[in-house]
Amino acid sequence: MTTYTNTTASSTKTWIWQGFSICYQTQGTTGPAVVLVHGFGASWSHWRKNLPVLADNCRVYAIDLIGFGGSAKPKPGEEIAYTFETWGQQIADFCREVIGEPAFLVGNSIGCIVVMQAAVSYPDTALGVALLNCSLRLLHDRKRATLPWSRRVGAPLLTRILSIKSIGDFFFNLIAKPKTVRKILLQAYGNPETVTEELVDILMKPAHDPGAVAVFLAFTSYSHGPLAEDLLPQLPCPAIIVWGTADPWEPVDLGRELANYPQVQKFIPLEGVGHCPQDEAPEVVNPILQDWIWERSAIAQQNL
Repeated sequence: MTTYTNTTASSTKTWIWQGFSICYQTQGTTGPAVVLVHGFGASWSHWRKNLPVLADNCRVYAIDLIGFGGSAKPKPGEEIAYTFETWGQQIADFCREVIGEPAFLVGNSIGCIVVMQAAVSYPDTALGVALLNCSLRLLHDRKRATLPWSRRVGAPLLTRILSIKSIGDFFFNLIAKPKTVRKILLQAYGNPETVTEELVDILMKPAHDPGAVAVFLAFTSYSHGPLAEDLLPQLPCPAIIVWGTADPWEPVDLGRELANYPQVQKFIPLEGVGHCPQDEAPEVVNPILQDWIWERSAIAQQNL
């Protein structure tokens, strides 16, 4: 059985971006740079099982997007816009200002859209992109027409209701409870044994930060912006896609269609794995990422 050493909170670092505090973790001193980007509601700790393994041969950085984890949560619409363009710029600036060179960008869920946006908008920052159960954004304005009537009508109605502050606050406090978070995770993960108290705590802790409710509601009402199929054909670098087939939110058959874009070199299904394969099946995901990074690095060296 493989064990993973969890890094302590005291070893996290802070980067000031546009006047806001950004939290990140880094491990490894040699090899290519790798940036790990979490999904909605998560943080760098969702990569705690990947950081030490990838750090054997890479310089690895796991970052909290602004609005999530230990990063600042400024007021949406007043101080910052919570969009993929904003987060893409954050990742690109991080590569330039903190790492000082292009990096391999790895995302999970909405983190996949973020890393693709960074690569498309700032081509000099990305050596390659790895997408782990990419968010298909099925509630996007342009996709809603394909949904069942109840979801097509219900989603915008719910968004309008939640925009009422008292109702939005009540709803957030209702779901930001350990019991509810655990139930959501048990739905998202194929293997229930990987839904631990540690994982629940990781997702719960940032929910108590000032501003967390406003960020949550701002993103749940964000039904425009880029889709994966918008960004993939524009990628200036190669991509691989890894997909847990037991994902209840992002159907693997729809995800497989993304492999038709020429930028995608491989589509790797993981049978029985859910929405967060890096955390649920790190013993499978880590070697995939290691092989891909070293394969791409070798090609880059040959082209120098």
